Amino acid sequence: MLVRLLSIGDIGVSDGMMHIGDEAMFEALRDEMRARGVELIAVSAEPAESADRYGIDAVPRIGFAGLSRDAADARMREVVAAAKHPSSLGTDDSAREIIDAVSATDGVVIAGGGNLASRWPVHIYERVTLAAIASELGRPVVVTGQTLGPDLIDADRALLAPALRAARLVGVRETRSLALAADLGVAARVGVDDASFLGDRDPGTDDEPDASAPPSGVLVSLSLALGGAQRDETVARLARLIDHAAELTGEPVAFHAHFGPLDPISPARGDAVLHDEVRARMTSPSRVIPTGDPRAAARLARSSALLITGRYHPAVFAAPAGVPVVGLVADDYTRIKQLGVLAHWGQDGVAPLADADAFGGAVLERVWSSRARIAEAAAEREPRNRAEAALWWDAVADAERRSTE
Repeated sequence: MLVRLLSIGDIGVSDGMMHIGDEAMFEALRDEMRARGVELIAVSAEPAESADRYGIDAVPRIGFAGLSRDAADARMREVVAAAKHPSSLGTDDSAREIIDAVSATDGVVIAGGGNLASRWPVHIYERVTLAAIASELGRPVVVTGQTLGPDLIDADRALLAPALRAARLVGVRETRSLALAADLGVAARVGVDDASFLGDRDPGTDDEPDASAPPSGVLVSLSLALGGAQRDETVARLARLIDHAAELTGEPVAFHAHFGPLDPISPARGDAVLHDEVRARMTSPSRVIPTGDPRAAARLARSSALLITGRYHPAVFAAPAGVPVVGLVADDYTRIKQLGVLAHWGQDGVAPLADADAFGGAVLERVWSSRARIAEAAAEREPRNRAEAALWWDAVADAERRSTE
C-alpha cells in the first residue's frame, strides 16, 4: 500500500533565488522516502515551482508571515479549530489546502532545517500549527534533521515543547540541540544532517567530476549574514584569508553562492554580492561557479581540496568526503551548526568571521596540514554514519507506515 506524507521544509524558489541548503534537505527526504515506497506532498512558499522541481504535489504554507505574535497566536487557534471543519475558513484561505492535504495523507514530516529558533517565529508557528492539525486529524508527526535554538524565548519553548513531545520521532543534528531537546522533555536522536549523502551514489553525469581524480581547488561559499561585523573590514579580512589559502595550497580559487540566482548570467544577488566584493579585494585570481542545484553543489564540495565556508551546507557536503573545512562563524547559532556538522566527521576547524584573517589563517594552516588525517577520519566514520542514517530513514518511513495498518 502506497504511503503518502505531507512534509514541510523551507522550500520554494522565489524570484529566481535558490537556497541550496533548504532545498537539499527536502530533496534528500524525497529521495529516501521514495526509495522506501513513500510519496510526499510538499508545503512550499512556491507550490507550483516545488511540484515541478520534485515531481510531487505541493500546497502553500498556512501563512504567518508579517504577523505579530498576538496575531500569529490568533491565526494558529483559528486554523487548528478548523481542522475538522475547514469550511469555517474563508474559501481563499491557504490553510484549507493544508487541512485537506493532511486529511488525504497518512502523516506529517517536519523536514530538516535550522529554523526552530526564536529568530524565526514564523517558522515555529507554521510547524507547530501543522503538527496540531495532524493531531486533530489523528495523523502521526515525525520531525527530522533539526537544529533547535539556541535562542528560544519562553513563549516559543511553550509552543515547541508539547509539539515535539507528541511527535513519534525527533531527529536533531548536534549534541547542543540534543541537550536542548532533553531540556524540553523531548527524547531525540542525534545524527548527521539529512542531506549528508545527497546524490553521492548517483550514476555519473556530464558535469560530475571524475571520481578517480584527486580533489582540487579552494572552494569558497560565504553568507551575507555577518553577525553585526563591519562590512568593509570583514570583506578585507576574508580577502586576506582566501589569498592565504591560494598561496598555501597552490590551488585555484572558486566562489559558489549557496543563496544565489538560478540564472547564471543575471546580476549578482544574495551571497554572490559578498563574493564579488571579496574577489575585488583579493590579489589571487578566482572564478565564479553559478549557484545551480543541490546535487551539483554537493558534487562540487566533495571534489574540492579545501572548503572555506560561512554557509552550513557546503560543510555538510564536503566533510563526509574528507575535505578539510574552515568554517567561518558569526554568532552562537552558526558556531553550533558548524561545530556540529564537523564533529560528525572528526573535524573542528572553525574561526570567528570578525577575525577571519588572523585566527582564521591559523585554522586554515592547521586543517590544511592535517588533510591526510582528516580524510582518514572521514573514511573511518563514513560506514557508521551512513548506516545510522539509513536506519533513521527506515524508522521515519515505518513510523508513518504504521498509521495505515
